[in-house]
Amino acid sequence: MKELFGNAIVGQSGGPTTAINATLTGVVKGAIASKYIRTIYGMRNGVEGLMERRIINLNETLNDSEKLRMLERTPAAALGSCRMKLPDPNSASDTDIVVFEKIFRIFAENDIRYFFYIGGNDSMDTVAKISAFGEKIGYDIRVVGIPKTIDNDLIETDHTPGYGSAAKYVATTMQEIIRDCAVYTTKAVTIVEIMGRDAGWLTAASAVGSVINGQAPDLVYLPERVFDMNAFYDSVENAFRKHPNLVIAVSEGIRFADGRYVGESTQSGSADVFGHKYLSGTAKALEMAVKLRFGCKVRAVELNLPQRCAGHLFSKTDINESVAIGKEAVRAATEQGVSGDMMVFERVSDAPYCAAIGHRRVADIANKVKFVPDEFINDKGDFVTEECCRYILPLIEGEATPTYYKGIPQYLIL
Repeated sequence: MKELFGNAIVGQSGGPTTAINATLTGVVKGAIASKYIRTIYGMRNGVEGLMERRIINLNETLNDSEKLRMLERTPAAALGSCRMKLPDPNSASDTDIVVFEKIFRIFAENDIRYFFYIGGNDSMDTVAKISAFGEKIGYDIRVVGIPKTIDNDLIETDHTPGYGSAAKYVATTMQEIIRDCAVYTTKAVTIVEIMGRDAGWLTAASAVGSVINGQAPDLVYLPERVFDMNAFYDSVENAFRKHPNLVIAVSEGIRFADGRYVGESTQSGSADVFGHKYLSGTAKALEMAVKLRFGCKVRAVELNLPQRCAGHLFSKTDINESVAIGKEAVRAATEQGVSGDMMVFERVSDAPYCAAIGHRRVADIANKVKFVPDEFINDKGDFVTEECCRYILPLIEGEATPTYYKGIPQYLIL
C-alpha cells in the first residue's frame, strides 16, 4: 500500500440522528491519532457547504477531550447537513462536470487526501460519485462512506449507527403510551405513526417490549407488506375482543396495493431533490377511517422528529459502535488504503452480542434498500416476530447519559 500524507475532511449529510456526532467524534479521534493526517477539516452542511468553502479546522475547534466527550453525546448533525444530489461523474455535460471540478479544486487547495462522509443511502450515492471522479482524473484521494440512518435500511451492514438510539426511543415511548392508554375502560384506539418510508425497521422496534415484559402494541404495520383496509378493520375488531384500549403502530410509508401511500390524502405531495415525497399524516388518515368504521374514540400520535434527536435516550451500544466505526474508517483509509467503500457492521454473535467492523464497495450499496425480511413479519402482516425483536434488542441496550446542568442536557455547538 502506498503511504498517503495530507489533510482529511469530514462531513455529515441527510437526516440527523442522535449518534451521527458520535461517529464524527470517532473520525476526529482517529485523524488526530494518525501519522498520515496533518489536519482534519469539517465541511459545514456537507458537500453543499464544501462547494461554498464553508470549512472549519476541527483540530482547533475540538481541541480538548471534554469537547470531544460532549460532542459524542450531542444529538443532530453538529456540522450541519444537506440533501444535495451530485450529477453523474461520467456525464458529457460541462455543467455537470464543473461541479466535480470545483470540488476537487477545493480538495487540491487544502491538500485533502482523505474524504469521510457520514450519511445514509443518498449520502452513499455522493461517496460513490466523488470516488469515481477522483479515479477518473487520477487525483490521489481516499474516499470512505460511514453509515448513518435511523431507518436501518442500508444493505451490506447488519445495522446502521443511529438506528439503535432511535429504536430505543420508539420502544420506550410505546411502553409509556401503552400504559397511558390502559387506564380507562372506554373503548378507544391510539394510532402511533413512526418514521420509515420504505423499510419498517424503526416501527418494528415498537414491539420489542413483547419479548421483555409482554407489553407491546396490539398491531404493527410495516411498509414491507401491502396495507389492506378491510384486513385492518378485521384485526382491529379482533383486538377489541381482548381489551378496549388499542394501541397500533404504523410506518409512515405503508401503502395500498396500487402503490398509494395510506396517508396520501393528508400529505402535500412535495418531494426532495432525490425524489422522496415528504411523508406524514398516515396515522391521521387511519384515525378518520377508524372513527368512521367503529365510532369510538380515536387518537393519532405522530412521533416525528424526537425519534431521531432524543439524546436523553441514547443507546450505549449505539454510541460506542458509532465512535468505533468512525475511528475504524480512518484506520482503514490510512493504514489499509481503503477507498470507494462504506464501513459496515458484521454481527458475530447474539449471545453475547458482538459485532465486527468491515467495509464493502459503496457502489454496490448506494441507492438500494434493506427491507425487513419476511421471517421478521407475521403471516397476517400486522405484527413482527420474536426473532425480529431479538435482532433489535442488543442494539438498544445500555444508557449513554449526557451531562446535565440544572436539569437540562448540555450539548455541544460547533
